[in-house]
Amino acid sequence: MWNQIAADAEGVLPQSQIESSNAQGLGTVAQRVAKIAQATPRAIALRSGSLQLSYGDLDARANELAGYLRSLGVGREVVVGVALDRGFERIIGSLAIWRAGGAYLPLDPTWPDERLRALLDDAQAPVVLGHDVTVNKLASADRMGVAVGTDRSALSQFAARTTLEANDDTDLAYVIYTSGSTGEPKGVEVTHGNLNNLVAWHHAAFDVTAADAASHIAGLGFDASVWEIWPYLAAGASLSLADDEIRTSPKALHAWLLDQGVSVAFVPTPLTEMLMAMEWPAGGKLRFMLTGGDTLHAFAGPTLPFTVVNNYGPTECTVVATSGRVPTFTENGEAPTIGKAIANTTIHLLDEQGVVVADGWPGEICIGGPSVARGYRGRPEQTAERFVADPFSNVPGAKLYRTGDLGCVLPNGELSFRGRIDNQLKIRGYRIEPDGIAAALSRHEQIASCAVIARDDNHGEKQLVAYVVGGSNETPSAEAMRSFLEASLPEYMIPASFVGLSALPLTSSGKLDKAALPAPTIENTLGQTSFRAPETPTESKLAAIVSEVLGGGAIGADDNFFLVGGHSLLGTQVVIRARDAFGVELTLWHLFEAQTVANLAATIEGLLLAKLENMSDEEAQRLLAT
Repeated sequence: MWNQIAADAEGVLPQSQIESSNAQGLGTVAQRVAKIAQATPRAIALRSGSLQLSYGDLDARANELAGYLRSLGVGREVVVGVALDRGFERIIGSLAIWRAGGAYLPLDPTWPDERLRALLDDAQAPVVLGHDVTVNKLASADRMGVAVGTDRSALSQFAARTTLEANDDTDLAYVIYTSGSTGEPKGVEVTHGNLNNLVAWHHAAFDVTAADAASHIAGLGFDASVWEIWPYLAAGASLSLADDEIRTSPKALHAWLLDQGVSVAFVPTPLTEMLMAMEWPAGGKLRFMLTGGDTLHAFAGPTLPFTVVNNYGPTECTVVATSGRVPTFTENGEAPTIGKAIANTTIHLLDEQGVVVADGWPGEICIGGPSVARGYRGRPEQTAERFVADPFSNVPGAKLYRTGDLGCVLPNGELSFRGRIDNQLKIRGYRIEPDGIAAALSRHEQIASCAVIARDDNHGEKQLVAYVVGGSNETPSAEAMRSFLEASLPEYMIPASFVGLSALPLTSSGKLDKAALPAPTIENTLGQTSFRAPETPTESKLAAIVSEVLGGGAIGADDNFFLVGGHSLLGTQVVIRARDAFGVELTLWHLFEAQTVANLAATIEGLLLAKLENMSDEEAQRLLAT
């Protein structure tokens, strides 16, 4: 009947071997952290740079904040926004919400204020945690802002009367938003039972114990952060938090993972591919490098001293649905698979009519089991469309989630990912529906019509391209459109290129003819300034590096890197090549601040001057000679 992928691969345990945490009497994650804090209060829970936080202090601070949240009415099924930077307060705040019985909504404070307020409103969150400036912007008549990490003495009065709320498997644990085709994101409701299944599988699959050290580098609003944090704190392990400069640089991340003694790390797919190509010392502590979010193209080299594990799963199914170890090669030439179903999870492949596909044929990936979330918050119609009754389960009310992804079972029983059925896609690890971006862009008063699609650049990476038809007035510049979108969309949803058209191409039925949309060229791509050729040797050398990374074409001194096809992952390549070319410690943040070739060249020259000033005369002469 249906193709079902059993969870019996090496490193992925059979369903019968894992029970949920509550079934084992272990309780929720918050309850397990409290027990660990009571048993080993001095054990280190969190690390950030030179700072450390013990389990005892983590539990005590979460307890204080939980008491205050309870006094504000936070309890079961109450959603509380968490708009804090990566740091101890963010994890303390999330744990405190659970201790109060509520559910947390992870937000990235760098997102536009308009987007943050929209998500809080949609989630019906009556409280938001943040620092002073953030909560002042996000608080409203219907929402209270709580400044975290400022004055603990004001919270201490609540600690004595706080008791840990005993949530059960059906209670809401967190809400994470994904992009919607109408421009309105959807909040996925995940329960404690959903999370417990993930944690139990994770512990068993990767032998997680209190002796482990894990890393936290995923985006703050990305669901990968869930399995970076909670499986380890629920085991009494330590968690190291990476700053933004480290988490975006392969070289810095490589050194940091070794320095922190990380034993299990999650790394987004593009960075994983770069780290897999680096040299790693034998005898290191890293046991597993977990990856996911994009299609993995590289294989694990035979000398890697750790195991690379490729993972797949939509937010709607609690982060991970399939998992598999990455081999050194495959005989059939296929890219690495996404493995087999994790514990207690079933995978069924359907055709367009909802019928099981034949062995070896692609079908829609449909996921069943206790990791399937409740549905979309406040969207019953969309929930009913995607979360359907599971006819293969004997559990009352069991649901099957229709992912919209295509998969194919290979002869070895593993699942090969074959793309999307609809227009939804992933860019740099984030799930995106281009129609949502087009809906936001179409609100610009100077745009008559527009479309957004993804195209492969010269490196085989997906990039968003916006096609714009101007109104009666002049078509806005790429810089103006980028600024307009930045007010409501996060950076990863901003198109890399903006192409001007006199009209959108249509099919005979009047629908958008995506195949007829032209590739971006120097002639049709909208710019923000007139072209100015590089003038100094530094500008010329740097422009050549940028041109090579972007796949060729003339790069002007005043061209904005992010408006001519660049993004953070390509920016990492520019930074690495510029470091080698100029011999300076350039970072990705330098590129984010400079944006143009001219500005970055000036930054490089400043770094060179500083380097020269710290050299001896002999060293300086040797450098100048090169």
